[in-house]
Amino acid sequence: MAVSAPPVISATSSGAGVPGGLFRAEPLYSTPGEPPRLTPNMINSFMANNHSASAVGGGVGSGSGGSGNTNTNECRMVDMHGVKVASFLMDGQELICLPQVFDLFLKHLVGGLHTVYTKLKRLDISPVVCTVEQVRILRGLGAIQPGVNRCKLITRKDFETLFTDCTNAR
Repeated sequence: MAVSAPPVISATSSGAGVPGGLFRAEPLYSTPGEPPRLTPNMINSFMANNHSASAVGGGVGSGSGGSGNTNTNECRMVDMHGVKVASFLMDGQELICLPQVFDLFLKHLVGGLHTVYTKLKRLDISPVVCTVEQVRILRGLGAIQPGVNRCKLITRKDFETLFTDCTNAR
């Protein structure tokens, strides 16, 4: 019984002739301190290539085409108080990323995210839990930290209610 030897790959090889080569010719980032950012095209490509037919068509910037089937993975950047915030359109409602708006608008007003959740409960606001795909999109956009595995969304109206409560509590 003959055993074939594993292929030899030189450590100095550029990987250009090897499909899926080990080395990249281009740098991953333009500067060492710059965090990775996914572009809308990269996210759309990822969504189209790595998800089943039920999730195809989602991603940043893809439209729902006016059909009754709203894609919950459609992420848009919307303006809130002069800052761009990630949002998803679900069941006809625009939902924004709670950790992102906390970081942008609320963290200097309250003790922490736990305080925000206590306020939400008192104000009878029920956030919507993100799907795994939505969390991936939000991480890719930089809306949430890379290590975050879960996220909640709230309506714009609920955010304004929460923001008013936080600013009046001071």
